[in-house]
Amino acid sequence: MPSFTTTDGLRLHFSDEGAGVPLLCLPGLTRNGDDFNFVKPHLVHLRLLTLDFRGRGGSDYDPDHMHYNIAREALDVIELLDHLALDKVSLLGTSRGGLVSMVLAATHPDRLAAVILNDIGPEVAPAGLERIMGYVGILPNSKTLDQAAVGLKKFMDPEFPGVPLGRWREQANFQYDESQDGLTLRYDAKLRDALLEQAQAGPPPDLWPLFEALKPIPTGVIRGANSDLFTSETLQKMQESHPGLVSAEVPNRGHVPFLDEPEALHVIHQVVDQI
Repeated sequence: MPSFTTTDGLRLHFSDEGAGVPLLCLPGLTRNGDDFNFVKPHLVHLRLLTLDFRGRGGSDYDPDHMHYNIAREALDVIELLDHLALDKVSLLGTSRGGLVSMVLAATHPDRLAAVILNDIGPEVAPAGLERIMGYVGILPNSKTLDQAAVGLKKFMDPEFPGVPLGRWREQANFQYDESQDGLTLRYDAKLRDALLEQAQAGPPPDLWPLFEALKPIPTGVIRGANSDLFTSETLQKMQESHPGLVSAEVPNRGHVPFLDEPEALHVIHQVVDQI
């Protein structure tokens, strides 16, 4: 399990597989690098990297939960690139990972060869945020991974119709650890405290300038057609703002697509394979 140490002393887990153009995958808010296991078999021609953000997956928890913020996570990405001696990398950012990618486009554009955003944009719909806050930092009622899979399917089926139970069982394994006492989160529950305190500090910043920073960079956007966090109206505004944007909507998917869908793979290949 490879890892590196950040400048503030945390050990962060990453993976590094294959050869070719490097593509670094950045997961969502409570997720980790395992989330990209579904797309990995389709990207064997690339050097595929994943990062578990601080407090997630195999990475150290931060003793100061207020360090769970997008600016610090963006710096962690740069420190990983420096650790690997990578001058440039393409990014595939899911949700929170996409926000980190936009910050990097504004602060370190010279380090980015391309960016693909998975179900995220410069406007975040309140309905999606409310749903996310309904589960962040809260243990599931399920006691086993099999039970969690059934719960995920029931909860997600309106946005992900037809997804088989086996896929949700794999997803449950990415999100939880199973013990004799039940399931545990694969992230620091204090992430919830960080979100609440950051929200109390003031209104969210305008993210459109961050998206504007992507204009000189080859960029793709994937949207789940049923997403409650990333609306079709926001995608349309992004397309109008960035004429070179490669984009697609994935049918029968909400927040977030698994990335092995044909529409998602088309965007990934069209953006990364031109580098």
